[in-house]
Amino acid sequence: MTQAAPFTEVWRGPFLESVHSGHAVICDASGEIVQAWGDPTRVVLPRSSSKMIQALPLITSGAADEYGLTTEQLALSCASHQGAAIHTDRVGTWLKTLGLSDDDFRCGPQDPSDKDAREELIRAGKTPCQIHNNCSGKHAGFLTLTQHLKAGPDYVAPDHPLQRACLEAFENVTQETSPGYGIDGCSAPNFACTLHGMARAMAHFAAAPEGSAEARLHQAMRLHPELVAGETRACTELMRAMDGKVALKTGAEGFFIAILPEQKLGIALKAACGTTRAAECAIAALLVRLGVLDANHPATLKRLNAPIKNWRGIETGILKPAAGLI
Repeated sequence: MTQAAPFTEVWRGPFLESVHSGHAVICDASGEIVQAWGDPTRVVLPRSSSKMIQALPLITSGAADEYGLTTEQLALSCASHQGAAIHTDRVGTWLKTLGLSDDDFRCGPQDPSDKDAREELIRAGKTPCQIHNNCSGKHAGFLTLTQHLKAGPDYVAPDHPLQRACLEAFENVTQETSPGYGIDGCSAPNFACTLHGMARAMAHFAAAPEGSAEARLHQAMRLHPELVAGETRACTELMRAMDGKVALKTGAEGFFIAILPEQKLGIALKAACGTTRAAECAIAALLVRLGVLDANHPATLKRLNAPIKNWRGIETGILKPAAGLI
């Protein structure tokens, strides 16, 4: 089996202290590999990087149009948000239009990552609800489709009609038969595929015609980067840095995807160690390599050739991409 390739280096002074390795694939519109690092055949769980695939049945079923979903709601259906008011207020309004409440979610409560939202809950003596879960936008989409299908309330069950629709969509765009699934942090099945399959799926999104479900989803993500993740987050900041020309989505355990509509390219990568800093550095490096991200943009410099400082603010080292990525 092809070994993981060096992704990210951590230097302390003149010493190479650590190396993060991983696997990455860039695909074109035909699904062919343009370039790869590590093992393209590696079977992976794309985690939250697959949310736009899970949202496809929301549109293809007719549910999105039946319920008049906005581009903001479509972006939230693909989001791993940080539970800020900009996210929870919109998801809460969406729930009300469905005649549902927080109790109808199946994602579980989660402390918001947003500092202001978290501190507001503490001051009020309240505990987080399911709406604060980073996947609540996706689950609002799940609930919308569940109502449209007139299906049962346990929509995260692998044999539920909604999850069967998600699997069908997943296998269609990856052009693979999934070997199985793991249960994600939000309790929904997360289907496995090869890294090549995931990059192929992202290239499929990138090349999708105007008005298609795929195009509507990546356009919504690019139009509302603040809803896909949130302030200070890589997805949001890097999409803004590219003027909304590229859709980005992170996933747990060091996963990242990119959808490049103008180039009709798709990227999927997995840091073998599962660390966020490795995946963010690697995706930034590949986007710079492809000419769609400015290497000197402040959002890029937070992840690429980023200085490492100690508690006194002294610069002690640097986080930079391995030579093979640049």
